[in-house]
Amino acid sequence: MSDRQVHLTVDEFDRQLSRLAVATVDQIDPQIDRSVNDVLRLVREILGMDVAFVSHMTEGRRVFRNVQPEDGKQVIAPGGSDPLELSFCQRVVDGRLPQLVHDVAKLPDVAELPATPFPVGAHLSTPIMLKDGSVYGTLCCFSFAPDESLTVERDLKRLQMAARFTGRLIDQAKAGALGA
Repeated sequence: MSDRQVHLTVDEFDRQLSRLAVATVDQIDPQIDRSVNDVLRLVREILGMDVAFVSHMTEGRRVFRNVQPEDGKQVIAPGGSDPLELSFCQRVVDGRLPQLVHDVAKLPDVAELPATPFPVGAHLSTPIMLKDGSVYGTLCCFSFAPDESLTVERDLKRLQMAARFTGRLIDQAKAGALGA
């Protein structure tokens, strides 16, 4: 396990997400955006990753909506985008890439993966589903180095929980925009 990793049980992680939920009830869109960034920071710190982000899949592109890098590790920025088909995110959503990868370099089809301008060692990604059943995008995090200590039961489940919460925040922002 990474020495940066914070040891929280799934219940403790859920409690921290719940505190964020209470803080966002009846709040306006910028507050929701801030809460999504808080979720990303929590995910990045707890999983010991270098970068966590929310992507939005729209019009054939993956758009970085919210990005939470570890200090000094800004390799992607909000608003940046690339073709969806050239993203790890699309591969996770359609099942070509597992949601948890300990070491991207060890994948059997690594040569077929999109090139990145920075190293990707460990990678976790899960779809963000909205209440209408559509896929908004993904909640992802990665480290520059591999991490064999990541587990499905502990780490991927935390990411999935955070993605469900983020989906609720996005739904809340959409409902606020429609009511405005």
